[in-house]
Amino acid sequence: MSANSRAKTNDETEGLFKALAHKDTDRLLGVHLLGPSAGELINEAALAMEYGASAEDVARVSHAHPTVSEALRESCLSAFCGKAINFS
Repeated sequence: MSANSRAKTNDETEGLFKALAHKDTDRLLGVHLLGPSAGELINEAALAMEYGASAEDVARVSHAHPTVSEALRESCLSAFCGKAINFS
């Protein structure tokens, strides 16, 4: 969360967002969301998993900036290609 612009603005950089994807299929298997906004963001991850989305699918969805939801996109981007755009 230390690289997320909204978290910095709100002075709430404590936390972790991590996406887990299948090595071969890239299907989203689960997420770890720890932080003040985790409860508001778990629904996006649950929806993606319910519909069989890949980490790439979530990473390609445009997320508003600056929002904490970008952290979920970043974690999926990291799971998909090994590197997030914003990192600390």
